[in-house]
Amino acid sequence: MKKQHDADGLVVIKKYANRRLYNTESSSYITLDHLAAMTRQGREFKVVDAKTDEDITHNVLTQIIMEEEGRGATPMLPVNFLRQLIAMYGDSMQAMVPGYLEESMESFRRNQAQFKSAVEGAFAGSPFAEMAKRNMAMFEAATSAFKPQNQPASPAPAASKDDKIAALKAELAKLQEKVDKLG
Repeated sequence: MKKQHDADGLVVIKKYANRRLYNTESSSYITLDHLAAMTRQGREFKVVDAKTDEDITHNVLTQIIMEEEGRGATPMLPVNFLRQLIAMYGDSMQAMVPGYLEESMESFRRNQAQFKSAVEGAFAGSPFAEMAKRNMAMFEAATSAFKPQNQPASPAPAASKDDKIAALKAELAKLQEKVDKLG
């Protein structure tokens, strides 16, 4: 079969009725674990129903999240968050939630590098340095699933974006204060 990419250069994954996934780029069958790995690597893909050519990427990504949540000893999505998310379905604010979540995750990812350097600097030369490195590696692995997908995010109101940044800076200052007390 010919290698396929859509107009945006995304790798096309075909999902067949028997639930098998076919990577048209590598001409091989893959699993949801392969798609999760592609996501962590920042690879762009689109999953389509092989029969109808309908884009089912959202459904497949949701399925990957559910499997990941079931695997870990500590789920990433807290029960209270899931309840609040479910409550938003059908609410008049439902249309705003995706943009808000995208912007929040993007802000979190931007601050991840600052947080990482602050933690590494705080523990450098101490017995906790190796432990901090392992914790940061786990933190990065956990957040890698939320890499931006090069899609334009819905613009959030400027005031709320500034409030988020101020809140994150305040949290970072509190963390730095705690680290200073330890050292």
